[in-house]
Amino acid sequence: MNRRPLLSFTVCWVAGSAAGCLFSGRSLLFCLTGLLLLPVVWAVSGRIRWRMAGVLVTALIVASLYWEYSEVRNVSLLPEVLGQPVSELNEAYITAAGVIASPVERDGDRVDFVAKLSSVRLHQQGEQSAAAGAVEREAEGERVTVQIKLQEESEIAVAAQWQRGDRVVIEGELIQPQTARNFGGFDYRAYLLTQKIHWLLKGTGTASVKVNPQVSWEPSRILRWNDKARSVLGAEMSRLFQEPHAGYMKGLVIGIQKELDPETFRQFSQLGLTHILAISGMHVAVYVGVILVLLRRCRLTRETALTVTLLLVPVYVLLSGAGPSVIRAGIMSMIALLAARLGMLKDGLNILASSALMMLVWNPYLLLSVSFQLSFLVTAGLMVYTPLAAPLFKQLPGWLGSSLSVTIIAQLVSFPLTIYYFNQFSLLSVAANLLLVPFITFLVLPLGTLALLLGRAWNAAALLTAQLAEILNNITFVAVEWVNGFTAGVLIWASPSFLWICLYYGLLYGLLHALKRRTEAMLVPQFMDDETRPLAELERPEPLGNHINTTNQPDLPSTANSGRAALAFQAYPPTGATRWSNSAAILCAVGLTILLYKGYNAEAIRDGFGSISYLDIGQGDSSLITTPGGAHILVDGGGTVSFGKREAWRIRRSPFEVGAKTLLPLLKQRGIHRLDAVILTHGDQDHAGGLQAVLEGLPVSALLFNGTLADTEPYTKLMTTALEAGVRLYPVQQGMTLEPDDATRLNFLWPDQGADGQTLPEEVEDQNHESVVFRLEMNGRSFLFTGDMDQAAEEAILHSASQSGIKQGRPIDALKVAHHGSKTATSADWLAFWNPGAAVISAGVNNLYGHPNGGVLDRLADANTEIYRTDQQGEIQLRVGKEGINVRHKLN
Repeated sequence: MNRRPLLSFTVCWVAGSAAGCLFSGRSLLFCLTGLLLLPVVWAVSGRIRWRMAGVLVTALIVASLYWEYSEVRNVSLLPEVLGQPVSELNEAYITAAGVIASPVERDGDRVDFVAKLSSVRLHQQGEQSAAAGAVEREAEGERVTVQIKLQEESEIAVAAQWQRGDRVVIEGELIQPQTARNFGGFDYRAYLLTQKIHWLLKGTGTASVKVNPQVSWEPSRILRWNDKARSVLGAEMSRLFQEPHAGYMKGLVIGIQKELDPETFRQFSQLGLTHILAISGMHVAVYVGVILVLLRRCRLTRETALTVTLLLVPVYVLLSGAGPSVIRAGIMSMIALLAARLGMLKDGLNILASSALMMLVWNPYLLLSVSFQLSFLVTAGLMVYTPLAAPLFKQLPGWLGSSLSVTIIAQLVSFPLTIYYFNQFSLLSVAANLLLVPFITFLVLPLGTLALLLGRAWNAAALLTAQLAEILNNITFVAVEWVNGFTAGVLIWASPSFLWICLYYGLLYGLLHALKRRTEAMLVPQFMDDETRPLAELERPEPLGNHINTTNQPDLPSTANSGRAALAFQAYPPTGATRWSNSAAILCAVGLTILLYKGYNAEAIRDGFGSISYLDIGQGDSSLITTPGGAHILVDGGGTVSFGKREAWRIRRSPFEVGAKTLLPLLKQRGIHRLDAVILTHGDQDHAGGLQAVLEGLPVSALLFNGTLADTEPYTKLMTTALEAGVRLYPVQQGMTLEPDDATRLNFLWPDQGADGQTLPEEVEDQNHESVVFRLEMNGRSFLFTGDMDQAAEEAILHSASQSGIKQGRPIDALKVAHHGSKTATSADWLAFWNPGAAVISAGVNNLYGHPNGGVLDRLADANTEIYRTDQQGEIQLRVGKEGINVRHKLN
């Protein structure tokens, strides 16, 4: 700490900011007290000076106060300005005036940008245009995300004229961003808060936006020019390259990722190669290196070359999109160039610390950015851990040992954050990075850049270069797809705790440090040939003479000489330091192994409890059952319903699909490595659609369905995917049972497929009537799942029970209400038969169908049934034990 005060100060600043972020009030005081004790303890122990301890204490306090200050200021002005509470402003119609404060981006039929407002006018209820009587109020500085839904294809050209800095007047609906509606789900509202944005403003058509181009010079004009330059470069890339190469090369060379093919991104993400697609330190290093070489070739002095390169780095940072990773790399490069220019170049950790400190003072919310965290953590890890790992690769050729150590350390350091945010890790990631990163960095990236530079000056050469780059890209894509074919190498991890991550880095450092000490001790000779040896060693009588017969070998040295020669090559027994290193390495390796095992099997320990999670996936159904024995059963997968065939220009590059964007990430976030069974109640899209992504992203042992086929393309694709993946298919019929473990049993009550149960699957248009209905028994508790069954199916089940002499079913603890609470099911007789203690209704917020139906709610209330609704409470979880059921839900 005394040698790197700036690094110590920055670490304390980050710790203080993190404390301010994670805690508040009394908890923050307790946390700060604990952190403040550390510098005091170090000062008392003599490890740091008292003055240094005071500086570190100041950093902790100021950072936490600065975070709190930023939080107090990060509030919306609109409720106070308009005199309305947040709940009343949500979905209110307003007219807002301001300035476009970001690039304008179009994806299909939607245009997005950020506007910085100057004034706002609230319309009266039901009003759809600016009212003469409405009062315009100042809202200086309020930032909103604007989303304009285009109505006609001709509006694309109109929106293409909008640029950063233009004055705009927008009429639209004010919407509060959606918070996380499932435990562990993505919180869009919290994400926008880090951008200091509190509202969405949604308009319809370009007619809802009146634009006046920027006329006077303002500082934002520089960013406007930069946006235009990036747009021109992107258009040039589109001209030179065919798809999907154009989108890939835009991300690789100039950092435009919005046009990257989603499948390509998924393939790269699975192998941990997405850092290649984001402009980062690698790109900046290549850029700086090339400029320095070119300037030196032009016979410029070293000082001049460093100065010119220093001035050009910000240009590249802006042109590449100015993301957190490229800003970090740019600042570090500029500091290093300036230090080299002044002859004051210091170590990399201080440069990294100064970069982090500047960025966090500029915007403390960068601390929550995944890109910021990965960029700084991996860079710091390479600086700290690589010297420890280097001796382990001494036996390899220099270039191979260096590449291996850097690649392995980068993967080990990024591993905790990778599994925390993305919940998967490929065992082949190290090999893929070792082979593909140099290939892309030193071949594809230069070729793409060269093609871009030649585009306007020498078109034929540019096209030829682009074709060569496309050939190399095809090799890359084939290699990535081939490696991803080994699905067993992709491991699913639950998001670990902060304590787990800290223990991981500590044990990893201890292991590498101990191995370094051991390796160095083994490689250092005990003495040299010209070293003076202890007389005691020379006085030893014939140390090796009794093993050598010299009677008939006069040419051999004398006994004393033989002993002396042998001692020159003899190793001493392991020293205390070596033994300590061996013991420490073993302890750290064992600890790390246990930690990884516990992290990977985080869901394995059930303590005799089972759980049922009624997931909030919008207007659809999906429930996750986890048995006391650890089996995972997914009931339905939701699905995004589309009405009719959309025009080509309206289709978005990566449209929202509930299975890929909500359901699959939730399953991975909870550390589910395999689904023991998927129960598809029926073939409607709002139940079956999301399962496509699940089958493609997770191993599934068995798929149980209602024994019928739906005449839709998505359903056919789903079944084909299941067969190709080797999933066992089971048509369900009344009377079947499934026992995942001793404490769990599923009794299937519907559909009834005839007495013989041998009918072949046939196409059925009305899938609701054929929905799978089953009763779940877990730890002595009962739960009923009903899919989208209709009243006719209810009556058939009740009639079957009556014929069997059953007048009253055993009461159930929770009923999954059929068909999202539609009036077509959940009759009074059905409720009287089952007498449910609670009911769960899965329905989308403000859905177009009016679910749940008022009559159904009345019948549930009359039956004294407690009601839970995903549209109001988000995900609903039941923790099922033998003593009782604990209920929690995501939203209040």
